[in-house]
Amino acid sequence: MRIYFAGSIRGGRDDWSLYKQIIGLLSNYGEVLTEHIGNSELSITGEDIPDREIYDRDLAWLKSCDCLVAEVTRPSLGVGYEIGKATEWGKQVLCVYRESVTPKLSAMVAGSESVALHSYEDVEELRIFFEATLTRD
Repeated sequence: MRIYFAGSIRGGRDDWSLYKQIIGLLSNYGEVLTEHIGNSELSITGEDIPDREIYDRDLAWLKSCDCLVAEVTRPSLGVGYEIGKATEWGKQVLCVYRESVTPKLSAMVAGSESVALHSYEDVEELRIFFEATLTRD
């Protein structure tokens, strides 16, 4: 399984260590194409390559993935765009968020029938959710 993990970069890097833990969980189910999202050295300015290259690369990865897992606690225009494209392309889309931080998500995510939405407070809850929704290679 090819998994595209999405989390905030330019919208804020407060959760990078959480992203790293989630990526570790997801690697049990297949190849995580976007491991760099959990890198502590990735700053709010993003990668040191032109935006067009990031856009082309990330859309190619998204198009090739089997599943998009998006951590949507922190609002991010890019993550929202990726969710929209993935649902348009018929990809499996899982959105996870911490309700204690973001009690009410955007209706464009929460109201989508194409998104499996799951609130959690600790990574162990995600382990159980992923076990129930993702299939191993």
